[in-house]
Amino acid sequence: MRHAGILGIGSYVGEQVVTNADFEQKLDTSDEWIRTRTGIEERRFAPDHIETSDMAYLAAKDALEQAEIAAEDIDLILVATVTPDMPFPTVSTLIQERLGAKKAAAMDISAACAGFIYGLATGQQFIKTGAYRHILVVGVEKLSKITDFSDRNTAVLFGDGAGAAVLGPVSEGKGILAFELGADGAGAMHINQRDKYLEMNGREVFKFAVRQMGESSLRVLEKAGLTKEDCDFLVPHQANIRIMEAARERLELPQEKMAKTVHKYGNTSSASIPMTLVDELKNGKIKDGDIVVLVGFGAGLVWGSVALRWGK
Repeated sequence: MRHAGILGIGSYVGEQVVTNADFEQKLDTSDEWIRTRTGIEERRFAPDHIETSDMAYLAAKDALEQAEIAAEDIDLILVATVTPDMPFPTVSTLIQERLGAKKAAAMDISAACAGFIYGLATGQQFIKTGAYRHILVVGVEKLSKITDFSDRNTAVLFGDGAGAAVLGPVSEGKGILAFELGADGAGAMHINQRDKYLEMNGREVFKFAVRQMGESSLRVLEKAGLTKEDCDFLVPHQANIRIMEAARERLELPQEKMAKTVHKYGNTSSASIPMTLVDELKNGKIKDGDIVVLVGFGAGLVWGSVALRWGK
């Protein structure tokens, strides 16, 4: 069976920078309150004319260029999002046409902030069995369009962005070593969008995330035949610095071995992990041969983690 790994990765970051000071002028909140409770200092919003599919296309184009893979060689496009342009057609089909990926099948995945992890796990199966060779996985959200900016508890948390990865065969010992996916529908209504805007029970989500992020990280390493001592770098979903720190502490990693972009992007849901990967690769934090754990949680309630050895 083939080994599946990441051949190239790209991202799109919203152009509009919105700082905590901007929210101080509109809501009963403060920069100090936001930073100490979430770790967020600013977030990015996409302009009104940029849709979810536009962001996905730009990130995907970047990833294809880095992977040196032509769009015509993509067999399947998986887009993780909870903020599509419209209920249907899917974002994946919209970008298939724009990219010129004429032979690719396409579908969207709705697993909220764990969506990119679900996409990696799904794509790996097709490559391992030999059904497909190259798969494009995108995590993309325009959360600004479902955020209630009069609600101080949620307005300050979210941002827009996209991240994309090209999956393909890699050498033995490299790539995705194991994954873990899970769900607890009993907590489904703790994060939901019943009407126009996103709603969240922050206290319950926090308790769930602190527990699951650490536990899932340890379980996926165990499934890969590894221990926490083998982990070189942790890329957690960038939702809240306190949740991220809890996961890091469970793995007993020093702070410099945990990715952190929440301070500048906020919570970008399914785009969070791939956007962060792009930044940390540019910063030289992830090196060839490193054991990297990706872990996320989100509405559903769902969670997922991937252990991989970086490189081709």
